[in-house]
Amino acid sequence: MTLLRGTVLRSQSGFYTVQTDEGVRVCRIRGSLKRKLGRNDQITVGDRVQVLPLSDGTGVIQDLEPRSSALVRLEPTPRGEFRQVLLANADQIVLVFSCAQPAPRLGMLDRFLVICEKQGIPPLIVANKIDLVSRQQAEEYFALYAKLGYPVLYTSAKTGHGICELRGQLKDRISGLVGPSGAGKTSLLNAIQPELGLAVGSVSSATTKGRHTTVVRSMFPLTCGGYVADLPGLRALALWDTQPEELDGYFPELRHLVSQCQFSDCSHNPDEPGCAVRAAVAEGKIDLRRYESYLRLRTGED
Repeated sequence: MTLLRGTVLRSQSGFYTVQTDEGVRVCRIRGSLKRKLGRNDQITVGDRVQVLPLSDGTGVIQDLEPRSSALVRLEPTPRGEFRQVLLANADQIVLVFSCAQPAPRLGMLDRFLVICEKQGIPPLIVANKIDLVSRQQAEEYFALYAKLGYPVLYTSAKTGHGICELRGQLKDRISGLVGPSGAGKTSLLNAIQPELGLAVGSVSSATTKGRHTTVVRSMFPLTCGGYVADLPGLRALALWDTQPEELDGYFPELRHLVSQCQFSDCSHNPDEPGCAVRAAVAEGKIDLRRYESYLRLRTGED
């Protein structure tokens, strides 16, 4: 029988909802493929797969196609730490943070940006709830990131500000949507496509009921083209296979200074002699808060 190509839209308890050219099928993984992939590389949302269709309308995933990208975290479990792929083949990660109510958690934003840099997935920063503050105040929080080269959109689900621009950024792309609780992700999705926010909210609510509820990851189609992936549990994201000494390479404002430090193994700590990064901070060329965020990540405090 001819195999069907498809994209995984949902993953829950060993069942995978796959969108194929012949419609949606709920699938299981072929046992030999599951053993081949191993615990560190299981099939996830966004993966492109080969499906053997069954007569009852379900299917069996026979093969996993190569990934163009993978959003990965270190997952600690009672059996040890392992590599968990949260989203495959993402074109971008959309980082939604509010300008107020709650105040933006910029340390968390810095961590997400490091992860995007590490894994080579372009980030898009969305500064939401701009209706609650002045434009000047919003830019005091987020303009630094634009100067560093990161795209920043200012939005308000309440007034509609920036919604057309955000919809355009999502069109025809696979986007992972993340951000702290209360940032307004669901409201933004409702503003873009009314039923979308409701669907994401329903899945997210189901995953938070009870301490041992299985986490559900889902991708939702956009009427303008593309998909938005809901990524529950991402707030606990920890860097996979990342050493402290490589972190400066994931901060755009630091990476070009490393070669100018007196010592090749410079940690850029406040007491490090001949440190070009410290000198740039003292001269106001590097934002102090971002530097402190780097130090916290390096020491594992964040």
